[in-house]
This record gives sequence, structure tokens and C-alpha cells, in this order.
Amino acid sequence: MTGKAKPKKHTAKEIAAKVDAATTNRGGGKAGLVDRTGADKGGHAKFECPVCKATAPDVKSMQIHHEARHPKLPYEEDKVLNLHASTAAERAKPGIRGSHKK
Repeated sequence: MTGKAKPKKHTAKEIAAKVDAATTNRGGGKAGLVDRTGADKGGHAKFECPVCKATAPDVKSMQIHHEARHPKLPYEEDKVLNLHASTAAERAKPGIRGSHKK
């Protein structure tokens, strides 16, 4: 027995919303990893901040990020890393966190 104002069954709208949430790729998990990281083949994250390694889709967004997160450092557009660059030499390789290796 249910209480007052509680429907006994799910509505068609609620079921459709659950099906949509379960079957639509929202960009999370392994399915959206390429898109978030800006890999060579696809991905919206094209530029990477040289200070904190945050990614942005365009130079203007990177400039806004830099002014908000690193206000004491001057913004130099030539130091922003292009993740979609064709040569691997332009891209900085990630290091091991906490390591003193060079």
C-alpha cells in the first residue's frame, strides 16, 4: 500500500528519461576519454596550459583560464601546448609525480 500522492507506477516520461540517460554517451568514462584528453585523433581539448596542464578547446578559453587561475604569471600564447600538433617533439611528455628524474 502506498501513501498519499505517491504514484504506484512509473510514468512514461520517467522511463524514457532513464532509458535516455542509460544509452546516451555524455562524455564520461572510457567513452569520453579521447574527447577529454585531446588525443591525436579527435577530441575537443586542443590546448594545454603549461603551468597546470589544464586543457581548453581554443586559445581564447586558454587565455581566460590563465587570467583566472594564474593572475601573477604573464600570459604567453607561444608557450601554450597544442595537443593536436602532428609532431611528438612539440608535445611535452608527462613525468612521474613526485619523481626527481629528469
